[in-house]
Amino acid sequence: MHTKKGTDQIQIPGRIEARPVRKPGPIVAAVIVAIFVAMLIHGMVTNPNFDWPTVWKYLFNEHVLDGIKWTLLLTVYAMVLATILAIILAVMRKSSNPVLRWVSWFFIWFFRGTPVYTQLVFWGLLSVLIPKLAIGIPFGPEFWSIDTKTVLNATVATVLGLGLNEAAYLSEIVRAGIEAVDPGQEEAAKALGMPPSMIMRRIVLPQAMRIIVPPTGNETIGMLKTTSLALAVPFTLELQFATNAIASRIYKTIPLLIVACIWYLVITSVLMVIQAQLEKHYGKGFDSRPLAGSGNKDGKDGEDPQTRQETDKVNKVMMAGLNA
Repeated sequence: MHTKKGTDQIQIPGRIEARPVRKPGPIVAAVIVAIFVAMLIHGMVTNPNFDWPTVWKYLFNEHVLDGIKWTLLLTVYAMVLATILAIILAVMRKSSNPVLRWVSWFFIWFFRGTPVYTQLVFWGLLSVLIPKLAIGIPFGPEFWSIDTKTVLNATVATVLGLGLNEAAYLSEIVRAGIEAVDPGQEEAAKALGMPPSMIMRRIVLPQAMRIIVPPTGNETIGMLKTTSLALAVPFTLELQFATNAIASRIYKTIPLLIVACIWYLVITSVLMVIQAQLEKHYGKGFDSRPLAGSGNKDGKDGEDPQTRQETDKVNKVMMAGLNA
């Protein structure tokens, strides 16, 4: 007795049981990759130039751990600043006011068009260019002033340099996410009397997050590694500078580079897990599985065309309700 999904049980005498064709390609590829991996591991373990004892010695060094703390703080502060500015810039790009559109365009053009290292150097030298910050009447008397070095220390300069540069890239990601939302959503919200700010905050942005989160996660990981350029300010507390300082002191560059790589990989792995969870959260209701029952209780294939059409209609109605 032989069966087939979606059909009645039919007895076929002399039925041929076909076997899939064996493909040696995956096995050969796996063997080749396994050999290369074994050679790589053997070389890393037996090569004395890697100096693994030094790696384990400084992996949890207090200066390295302090560098990790500052790297994470710079990443968080810069991404928070960049995200806020990116949303503002994206909304300005879609504004009916031409001044706002051109200001947003110029900001994105300037900060995307210049290297981040150059921008960090500029922020580090801003106190030389502008020694004093003042508030007063334009082209007139000053009411209050302060030394630029007091306000713009190395930490603030680094966060500004990284955050403003990242905002230019994130704004295009946010704009793409906003434009991916069906315009009918905004029109329906306007028909209900919702103000534009509430429409953006309650209707458009929550739906755009499905598009925004994946590339934003990539940008966050990139920001984590970009903090290694903070030396241009100069900022001398982050992870890369901490490991470089130890390497210069003990004259062992490669082991300390491995220490930095290990910690960057660990932090990046954690961020990737967080990104996956956020994608899963904001992707609810948008996956490809049916929203309504197919009419086939056991979940097998073989549903008739009429049932499939009715399922599609129910799914469309449910998606319209979710989006509303």
